Amino acid sequence: MAEHRSMQRAALLDAARSLLSEGGTEALTFPALAERTGLARSSVYEYFRSRAAVVEELCEVDFPVWAAEVEAAMARADGAEAKIEAYVRKQLELVGDRRHRAVVAISASELDAGAREKIRAAHGGLIVMIVDALGDLGHDQPRLAAMLLQGVVDAAVRRIELGAAEHPDAITEAAVSMALRGVRG
Repeated sequence: MAEHRSMQRAALLDAARSLLSEGGTEALTFPALAERTGLARSSVYEYFRSRAAVVEELCEVDFPVWAAEVEAAMARADGAEAKIEAYVRKQLELVGDRRHRAVVAISASELDAGAREKIRAAHGGLIVMIVDALGDLGHDQPRLAAMLLQGVVDAAVRRIELGAAEHPDAITEAAVSMALRGVRG
């Protein structure tokens, strides 16, 4: 029974990812989740008490995967500037990834304090990764620089998500260039 429940929970999370990546947070409704998974709407409520609860669980499951991919890209890079470039590039490369699209839709949405706190904590994990590289470049306020750098990444992510006039590659190159020139101080 427990195995069946965890399979249904996984199916609901997968349906939530699809809905978020197709239509943003407005698309994530319990009727839509029920329809996608073939469960009764009342069954969806047995797993999640609210949309925010679905989002929180997605954050807990998906953010660490995304962060691990960014961390792995940085680990392969040699030197502080290369690590910073990998940090920016990997996040922007992940925009097309369905898990990441869910994360982006989530970040842009109106969430309760609990979900927002989980997202902040996850983002904090990303920031920590880059602080050392910025310190190695001689930044006297590496944490502030890291937060500003993540702001550039977030803005680039939103531009790509919006299907802005610029090609995603152009947005990525501009963000990398700004990050590297900016972090030199």
